[in-house]
Amino acid sequence: PAGLLTLNVPASAARIVLPQIVPAFLAAYPDIRLEIMTDESFVDIIAAGCDAGIRYDERLEQDMIAVPIGPRVQRFALAASPAYLAARGRPGHPRDLLAHSCIRSRFRDRPVTPWEFERDGEEVVVDPPAQLIVQAGGGSDLGVDAAIAGTGIVALFEDWLKPHFDSGALEQVLEPWWPSFSGPFLYYPGRRLVPAPLRTFIDFIKAMPQPG
Repeated sequence: PAGLLTLNVPASAARIVLPQIVPAFLAAYPDIRLEIMTDESFVDIIAAGCDAGIRYDERLEQDMIAVPIGPRVQRFALAASPAYLAARGRPGHPRDLLAHSCIRSRFRDRPVTPWEFERDGEEVVVDPPAQLIVQAGGGSDLGVDAAIAGTGIVALFEDWLKPHFDSGALEQVLEPWWPSFSGPFLYYPGRRLVPAPLRTFIDFIKAMPQPG
């Protein structure tokens, strides 16, 4: 197979999911060219000139065919620098976040979304104060850098924050309360002929061991 494959994906997929897939795929199929477009909104992939997209199940349209890709279970994690926690204390309950400086994010043209937590059947929703608000996806690295510098507590995908947990630059906050959610899907129109590069990519990810 040969040709161009264009995917529309959120920044989280470009950071967490695709690095485990793309190098091996391109090595196996050197005649396929891959273009990745990052976008946090749900777009009409056909109108955007894309062959397929990656999104989470709550943002998939019913007329799309969806194929699991990447980790099947993910968690939303909270983190702060050791210096911040030493100065401000470590929250013991999600409601304690109301007394902390938090780094929040929002999608373009949408309000800041409250943080949701769950533990042993108890669900808690909080809307903590934010000294810094970044755009989801494109501004996430700035939020992480600010957290490392001690600005406040950041919430992001666990896998995105894991390198900073491993290095000690960030520490886990309220880990027993972290909410989990199902992993992303590759989606494409079910009523169109599937181009050869896309069919090859679908077969490739189906043959891969599913993490998590």
